[in-house]
Amino acid sequence: MEKRQPLGIELVKRQIVSESDIEKALDYQKEHPRKKIGDILNILELCDPHILINSIGEILEEKAIYLLESDVKISPVEFISLDIVKQNKAIPFEMVAGKIKVCFADTANKRAVEVVRLLLLNKGLVMEKYITFETNIDNIIEGLEGRASENINTDTDISGLVDSIIKTAMEKRASDIHIEPLDNKVRVRYRIDGQLITAADINKDKQSQLIGRLKAISNMHQEKQESQDGRILSYPEYNIRVSSQKNVYGEKFVLRLLKKDGDIRNIFELGFPNDEELLRKSFNKKNCITIVAAPTGEGKTTTLYSIIDYLNNPKINITTIEDPVEIRIDGLNQIEVDAKADFSASLRTVLRQDPDIILVGEIRDNETAEIAMQSGQTGHYVLSTIHTIDSIEVITRLRKMGISNYDIASILATSVSQRLVRRICKHCAKERDYTEKEKEVIKKIGDKYNINFELDGKKTYEAVGCNRCNHTGYLERIGIFEVLNIDDEIKDLISKDSSSMDIRKKALETGYKPLIVDGIKKVLDGVTTLDEINNKLIIY
Repeated sequence: MEKRQPLGIELVKRQIVSESDIEKALDYQKEHPRKKIGDILNILELCDPHILINSIGEILEEKAIYLLESDVKISPVEFISLDIVKQNKAIPFEMVAGKIKVCFADTANKRAVEVVRLLLLNKGLVMEKYITFETNIDNIIEGLEGRASENINTDTDISGLVDSIIKTAMEKRASDIHIEPLDNKVRVRYRIDGQLITAADINKDKQSQLIGRLKAISNMHQEKQESQDGRILSYPEYNIRVSSQKNVYGEKFVLRLLKKDGDIRNIFELGFPNDEELLRKSFNKKNCITIVAAPTGEGKTTTLYSIIDYLNNPKINITTIEDPVEIRIDGLNQIEVDAKADFSASLRTVLRQDPDIILVGEIRDNETAEIAMQSGQTGHYVLSTIHTIDSIEVITRLRKMGISNYDIASILATSVSQRLVRRICKHCAKERDYTEKEKEVIKKIGDKYNINFELDGKKTYEAVGCNRCNHTGYLERIGIFEVLNIDDEIKDLISKDSSSMDIRKKALETGYKPLIVDGIKKVLDGVTTLDEINNKLIIY
């Protein structure tokens, strides 16, 4: 069988693109290694997209279409769930003569194709396979997320109502569901991209049935009205943690939605500064500890998973201790803490399991902190999180936990702090000039940290709102980061019990850049807005 030439060479042979176009695409691919050449040629607009995708289809011997939302004649989520659509980058888009046409971003991904084919076959449907650009698939998925299940079905029975609330939350990308008894109704709110959005108001007369159903499916005591914790296990793709708390109008429930097999994103995709040298310097270590710091809900665990994914290889033994295990990763030994074994007890056991890298989900107390530091002293690389406002204050927090200055100076290698800010929705954002006040704020921050933020010719965006972003003007979130690598000068200050103010001053002299600097860079790159940065860091 004749071996096929690389796609770029085939496209040049057919005179679809030039050699210089391929060189541009390869340069782009160095910065975005997960992107395929065909998708990059489309992103860079180096060729007519219709001609390009049809040529790619001919080369790959696949049916091809430049798929737009207007080409989707059916509701994809009626045939496969939104999660399956997203995981496999597959869009069912038309039914013809008993066959269902499905478009994939990558038909070479045999697993994805087979998963979708079998799901449709179970529904009695024969799949006809097509290929398109990944960006086209992503645009349609974002539209589906905005439109899916606009209204919770409050007219069904109580089981159907609870199911509708939970499934709608999943489709809307909610991280939490709040079910809140009020004076004359029960309010349902979703936390989406860090913001609470009202999803439905339910008649007060359904409150007792709703509470009873939630307790039943989360394995809580029906008669007890004090605070309880439970789990819902009836949705196979999610772990759902449930917390109840009595208030003056009844019992409030908060459901935390955790995907069991969520995708681990590359750390640069999370917003970490795009600097390979900084990444290696910060995380590729031994005999020490790295701590990620932020308030609750700011993505610390997601960052830890990305770091572990970066470090993971078959030659090292990585063990994680988590509460709970949020994402299951092949090749890792993942331990979930429980009432019988907390973080400190589990960590003691793990040390007898010959680990190279240990991930401790959170340092909560003196005992866990001491064992984690000791682990770093005995040849292990420890990764953990802590609740504090920035990377400098990690040192203060460890001191307050009773860790000696000597141990902190000798074992703490890197502290990272982060916040999550909302991305501007590219589908509805309105470009505009910076106001004089905004320019003044940016210049003031630049002067403070000796950075020239170039504003000439730069535009910012107004958050408008559309169906895809739930009319908020923002869609998904990205991290802003600061990194403190503990060099010899910082170690010396820690050993001398210097204040956090003195440590910060020295850190700024040696290259440390606080959160606000990365935030302003992301504003200037058009990723987010100054208002959004101000909401998190209060800069004006």
